Amino acid sequence: MIEELVKPSKEELKELSAIWLSVNLEAHPFIPEAYWQSNLEMVKSQLEEAGIYVYRIQDQIVAFAGLQGDYIAGIFVCPDYRGQGIGKSLLEEIKREYQQLELAVYSKNTKAVAFYKRENFFVASEEVDKATGEWEYHMKWQK
Repeated sequence: MIEELVKPSKEELKELSAIWLSVNLEAHPFIPEAYWQSNLEMVKSQLEEAGIYVYRIQDQIVAFAGLQGDYIAGIFVCPDYRGQGIGKSLLEEIKREYQQLELAVYSKNTKAVAFYKRENFFVASEEVDKATGEWEYHMKWQK
């Protein structure tokens, strides 16, 4: 079940940040773990202000998408629930609400790049992320 969280509870924030950390560590082995750990507290505060869509199974959050305006900060699906269309369902729900969307994704995260291309996002530009030294694609989608 997909729902938009207007104001995540403390328990939901704890779940969201744990998912954020574990998914980033797995999806980005080319970035040191310390980078993700050092950004965890900042992300927790951003989650309180972001637009959050969650996917729950039996009252447990198994995936979420975070947005800042029409910018998708990320779609995060717990490993045990990947390949079931959950990320696609979250993205479809978001697309219903927006006329255009954009995001940044590391070029080495080939699974995410392929996912967004399948969902009709295109690479608008690319540049090196100053924080990590890794190449990022800036991708866009329009209705």
